[in-house]
This record gives sequence, structure tokens and C-alpha cells, in this order.
Amino acid sequence: MYPLGDQFLVDYRRAKSDPKNCVTGKYYRISIITDRVVRLEYSPSGIFVDKPTQLVQNRNLGTPLYTIRQDTTMVQVSTKYFELTYMKEQPFVGNNVNPSKNLKITLASTIDKDRQRDWYYKHPEVRNMKGNISGYDIPLNAANERGLYSIEGFASFDDSNNKLLEKDGTLSDREPGSIDIYVFMYDKDFKEALVDYFKITGFPELLPRYALGNWWSRNLAYDEEGVRNIIYNFEKKRIPLSVIVLDHGWHNREFDTKKDLETGFTFNSKLFPNPQDLIKELHEKNIRVGLAVNPEEGFYPIDPLYSKVAEYLGASGNNLIQFDPLNPKFLDVYFKMYLHPLEAMGVDFFWNDFKDTKSITKMWSMTHYMYHDSDRSANKRGLVLSRGSIVAPQRYPVIYGGDTEITWEDLAKQVFTYINAANMGISWLSLDVGGTKGGIEESELYIRQVQLGCFSPILRFHGEGGHYYKKEPWVWEAKTTNIVAEFLRLRHRFIPYLYTEAYNYSRLGIPIIQPFYYNYPWCYDDELYKNQFYFGSQLLVCPILTRKDSIMNRTIHRFYMPDGIWYDFFTGKKFPGGKKYVSFIREEDYPVFAPAGAIIPLSNKSDRNNIGLATEMEIHIFPGVSNMYTLYEDDGITSLYKEGYFLKTSIDYNYLRSNYTVIIRAMEGKSGIAPDRRDYKLVFRNTKHADSVKVMFNDQEVKSENYTDGNDFIVMLRGIPTVGQLTVNCRGKDIEIDAVRVINDDVDSILMDLQINTYLKEDIAGIIFGDQTIQKKRIAIRKLKKKGLTKDHIQLFLKLLEYISEV
Repeated sequence: MYPLGDQFLVDYRRAKSDPKNCVTGKYYRISIITDRVVRLEYSPSGIFVDKPTQLVQNRNLGTPLYTIRQDTTMVQVSTKYFELTYMKEQPFVGNNVNPSKNLKITLASTIDKDRQRDWYYKHPEVRNMKGNISGYDIPLNAANERGLYSIEGFASFDDSNNKLLEKDGTLSDREPGSIDIYVFMYDKDFKEALVDYFKITGFPELLPRYALGNWWSRNLAYDEEGVRNIIYNFEKKRIPLSVIVLDHGWHNREFDTKKDLETGFTFNSKLFPNPQDLIKELHEKNIRVGLAVNPEEGFYPIDPLYSKVAEYLGASGNNLIQFDPLNPKFLDVYFKMYLHPLEAMGVDFFWNDFKDTKSITKMWSMTHYMYHDSDRSANKRGLVLSRGSIVAPQRYPVIYGGDTEITWEDLAKQVFTYINAANMGISWLSLDVGGTKGGIEESELYIRQVQLGCFSPILRFHGEGGHYYKKEPWVWEAKTTNIVAEFLRLRHRFIPYLYTEAYNYSRLGIPIIQPFYYNYPWCYDDELYKNQFYFGSQLLVCPILTRKDSIMNRTIHRFYMPDGIWYDFFTGKKFPGGKKYVSFIREEDYPVFAPAGAIIPLSNKSDRNNIGLATEMEIHIFPGVSNMYTLYEDDGITSLYKEGYFLKTSIDYNYLRSNYTVIIRAMEGKSGIAPDRRDYKLVFRNTKHADSVKVMFNDQEVKSENYTDGNDFIVMLRGIPTVGQLTVNCRGKDIEIDAVRVINDDVDSILMDLQINTYLKEDIAGIIFGDQTIQKKRIAIRKLKKKGLTKDHIQLFLKLLEYISEV
């Protein structure tokens, strides 16, 4: 077989199940993978598969707890989660009357006896919440759409049609007619099942740190001046930028009568006379560079190396060479003659825009091989922006979600897509912030798109190249530009938190986004609350997906607070949990909440492109509960973290109502990873000025600068070593501010901003906030028509009275 390269070699050692965990017959094999997962094989020839597949990498996860009972005709396998019954050597499928006649797996719920449901071969799994992602514009069949999360407490994945991986990394076919299925029986322990899934199919990869910053891309044929102009405007508006991706306009695109080829791997010298110098210039500004590539149309003589490629592949003439991603020789040419020279010029990664929707295998192959090629060096961590591989997509970051419409409806669809992806453990999904095409460019919609992007795994602008598409933040009026710029700065500041959560995702299998309905299944079918999601371990996002009320100039937003005490991340207002709320949200606000005791590390630099380890760290700490957060850091670029070159720092918050202590100390890893010294800004949310602040580093007292900022108490520390123990103790009587959110405050804010006569506002406030019954208040509001209150404003205040009455 043609050698692909060491980066594609496959480890066979983990792919074979331990024989002692298997029950094997002439035509069947049952493998107990974990106490939640069982593998079912049926082979007409009696040959079973021990090689890895496109989906599965590891089948030997130790010895689970199970029991086996069998006789000459039947075998039963029992674990904590299920009981499997199979009539030996019989086909897995039963009949229309009794589909589980030959094989069934019963969910053994220890929580709810009513959840003792049966899975059988060809089960429709209608309550599966779906989850696989390949992009908006790539059709999927029902099997490929299936996710791991199900209301029924079980899910299955058919591996029968996926190809086998040989040791050299090439693909081979399976035996026709064989069956190979993995069944997950987890009841309500979905998070544990997800970890099992990652152990079997492969854990997500840790992204380069720069991928968590702000990305820019548009389908425009930029030239060097255009790129510099984009960067200049980002800098002028003090908006950080970490990645720029050049769409297909960067390369030569004309051959003979073809004027707009997507294929091509050479910079257009008319647009980029000195591409290597430009890339170096961008790197000096801490901006990484990606290029869109797509060999689907084949290789044309528009690239200087074409003649060598043709000679190597045995092609004749000066014509198109068709590309085959399943041919190792073609892949070798693609990487070594086209992509590697671009990397040598400084290109950081590629956008793989290959989209042969007729062949899932070809799409998977392009993503799989491009990702592993990008990860071939220990000095550079792998990254490919690619349409979903469909099979085990969590292994190949980042997934390109396809074109989106510039509409409110599509904004809601994007939230659903992020949440839906989580059902297969996918976090590194990238949707076009601002929308790609169509629709009407509205400032309010643009703001809500960017705000959602700020709290999405990947924030990447992209859009069509039409003159009237308003993608750039600075082409809007001042208010919109300022709001968007603030959220893009905030996103940049979130990188220490996001990178830690990314590490936890790659090592512990905890997705960045988790649907709210995992903890509150009742809300799945509730239009008001089903779009809420957790963003990492410390935040809850309740996205805004509808237009504002034009009279109120606010969005009427309903959300549900989980059990416990929660705080608005931006205002600090307290929300007792287990309740439904209605709020009135301004365009500059976004409903993001932190639980009591939340610890959120941020960078204190918001307008610089550098996404390296923070020398100025700002840590937000919410009162109410003791907590500990472990900050993870490494160089963010190489794979040396796999060899122990990282640093974990614990942030330990010990809470008493009038006595807070924070202990920050390096707890695992190597010195020299983080900056030698750091400035810390500890932000104690909803806290008054403490009477006493004592700061110690190891056994030495340290001076601090202490002040209040609104409802927050700030402790500033400068030049603190990152290795050692920093202890900050704040004491004072009743220093915690009990700023419970009151709906009257929201209504007062609305009244303050309305264009109504000031004397009339006083009358309205007296009615709204008075002690009369709701009915009498309604009558009083209507009577204000005689004083000039408009019909629209009367209806507005009647509506507000309804909301107040709900509280």
C-alpha cells in the first residue's frame, strides 16, 4: 500500500475487546464494553472485526461489572444498567409482530420502574434528540442524525457500514451483510454515557488557544491593501482579532474558459504580490492566518507545481486531473506539493471546503486526513475548519456549520444547532456570526447575533461579498458599533475561562455547551425555555431570539432560573432559582447568569490581539457558596502539554457572609509555563467595601489597592509570582449586597427612557408602583388619555401591569 506518512498510522492495540468480556458463537459476538455499553456483532461468515473503524478507536476499556447466564439456546448479560437476552445464532431482527423475539435489551432503571423499556434491533428510537452535525447545506439520513441523548435513556449507533482503518491509515471495506452495533443503555446518566462514547470513539482535541478569539472572514477577493484595511479598522475600534481566514478569492481561479474555480493553491500575485511578508506582518500583530481550500474540482495548470504533480500521478497533457480523496497517492500530492508549501510561508491552518455530498466517506476522509496532517508536528497543534466529518466529528475541530440566513428565524435555528450538537458531545461547531446571506440587515439582529457569538464555542464572522451586506462592526451607526465592540472585547477577555473549559472538554469529556434540558427535561418542548444552555461550568445563557417591543424599546424576555441562587453576570442582580422570570432587556444587555460561588477568570486586557497567557488577570467571584475553580494553562500552540508542560492553578473561594478568603496557588504542572509574575484584579461581586483586607504571598504580607466599583469590591495586586500561594482575606460586617432583582426596577428603567412628558411620568409611576389593586391601576392608566398619554403608551403600561401581576 502507498505509504501515507507516520501522522496517519493507526494504533491497533486498543481496538480489540478483551476476549473475557465477550460472548462468542458461530455467527454472533456480544462484547460488554462498559456497564452502559454493549457491542452486538452478527457475521454470516463468522468473521468478527477487531480493527478500528471510522467511528470506533477503542473497545478495551477494562472489565466492567456484569454477569452472564447461558444455556444451549439463550444467553443473558446483566449489568447495573441493562439486561440483554439473545436467542443464540438467531438473526438479530425478530418479526413485525414481535421485533424483540430474538434479541432485546431491557433498561434496568434503578430510579423509575416505569423507565424499564426495551431496545431491540431496528428500534425506531423516536425520542432520540438527534445530534450529529455536518452543516446546514449537507443532507443527512436518519441514522446519521441520531444523537446520544434520548428521553428513553438509550441510544444505538450502527457501525456496520463504516469502513475499517488499516495500520497505515488507509481504509478498507467490511464484509457485506455483517452487523456491528453499539447500544448505550444509560437511563438518566447521560454524562457518564457521553464519556463512554468519547472513550470508544475518541476524545475531542484541545484547540490552539488562538482559536478561541475573534475570527474574521468574508467571501471577498481581498488584496493586501484590503487585508491591511480590515486590520486597521479593528485596531482603530480597539476590537481584538486573533484569526483572519481568506475565502476562495486569495488564489488563482482562471483557466481557459473557467473563470471562477474554487480549486487552486497559489496566491494570486495581482492581489498578493508579497504574501509571505503579509503573513509575517499579521503574525507580528498576533493574528493567525487560515486559507480556504477545496480540491474537489481537481488539479488545474493554474498552479506552478502542476507539471510535477501531473508527472508524479502519471497524467498526460495540460488538462484537469480529477482528485480522489480515497487514493493515498492523491492525498500525498495534495499535502506535500500544495498545502505544505503554503504552511512554509506561514499559513497557520486551512478551511477544508470539500463538500461532495454524494459520498460521506469522501467527506470524512478529507476531514480526517487533513486534520491529522495538520497535527503532524509536536511544535504545531492541529486545526482544520471543515464541514462536519459526520462520523465522530468531535475528533476534528473545527466544524464549519454552512451558510446561514440573516433572519431572526435562523438565529433561533443557530441556537438549536449548538444545543443539538451537544447531544453528540460536539462543542467546536462554528456558525457564521452575523449571518451569511439573504435577509435584511437590521442593527438589532446584528447585535443579538454577535452577543450569541460571544457565548458560543467559536466566534467567527463570515458572509457573502455583496456590497450591501453589513458584516463589519464599524459600518453600523455608533450605538451598534459600540455595543458590538464591547462584546467582542469581552469575548477576548473570556479566553482564560474558555481555554480551561476547552481542556476539561478534551480530557474529561465535559462539553462547552450543554442544553438546559439535560437538567430540566420538561423544558425541551417549551418554546420559552428550551433554548437556554450552560456555557462552560460557571455560566448559563438564556439567548434572545426575538425583536424588541418598539414602544418599550426593550425585548420582553422570559427565562427560567435553575435551583439555587443565580446572579446576572453583568449587573450582579440576584435571582432566586426554581422560578420563571420575565425581564425587559435593552440592546446593550444580554441575559447571562452565574450561580452562587461562581469563579470566572478573565484577562484584564480587552483590546489587544495577544491571546497568550494573561499577565493581567481579572477573577470574578460571586458570593453565597464556597467553590474551587482550577485554571488550566499551557503554551497554547504546541503539543508539549501532553508531556506535562502545563500549569494548573487552583482558585479556592471560602465563603462566609462577612468573611471571604481566596487562595490562589499552583497545584500541578511545571514552572515556566505561565508568566513569572501577574497582576491580579479580584472582583468580589455584590460586595461592599471590606473593613479589613489582608493579603499574604506564602508567609509575606503583600500590599493591595482596594476600592469599590458600583456593587463590586475590587482588590488589586501587582507583580505576584505565579508559583506559590496567594491568600486574600476580606472581612466586614454585612459586606454582601443583597441586590435581589425586582421587576419594578425594570419598569422604572423603561419609564425613565420613554419620550413622555416628565409630569406625566410622575403620574404613571404613582399608579404603577402604588398600593391599588391591578384592576384599579388599569382604570387609572386609561384615564391618563385625558392628560395626553397616547394609545400605544396606554397599551404598553397595561401590558407591564400584567407582567408585574405575575411576580
